[in-house]
Amino acid sequence: MEQKTVIIGVIGADAHAVGNKIIDLTLQNSGFKVVNLGVMVSQEEFIEAAIETKADAILVSSLYGHGEIDCMGMRQKCDEAGLKGIPLFVGGNLVVGKQNFDDVKVRFEQMGFDFVYPPSMPIEHTIVDLKKTLNID
Repeated sequence: MEQKTVIIGVIGADAHAVGNKIIDLTLQNSGFKVVNLGVMVSQEEFIEAAIETKADAILVSSLYGHGEIDCMGMRQKCDEAGLKGIPLFVGGNLVVGKQNFDDVKVRFEQMGFDFVYPPSMPIEHTIVDLKKTLNID
């Protein structure tokens, strides 16, 4: 089976590195080729890496609460860069303060994200969705 490539990173001015490393290792152990951009990654860096590596999906993490601002317009930028339809996953502490996650999820889906996860969601759940999306048994 051909290995699927996923781009991962922590968007914006966020410097939370530990979760990123766990996500990286867990994805690798699940058979994915991981391109880990690390922390403080711009939308453009995610997109450039996806184009360069012919990535199958982009996974965006945010832990410092500004994910909504950092992710705005990302689907449009992907489309403009020739990545129309690339699956976009996002998770973590995406907004500041206590907000109803269902509302947060709807806002991110309206921004074009295919999968939106709350802070407590284990990466294994994302891997199940990733495998379904990429037709991996």
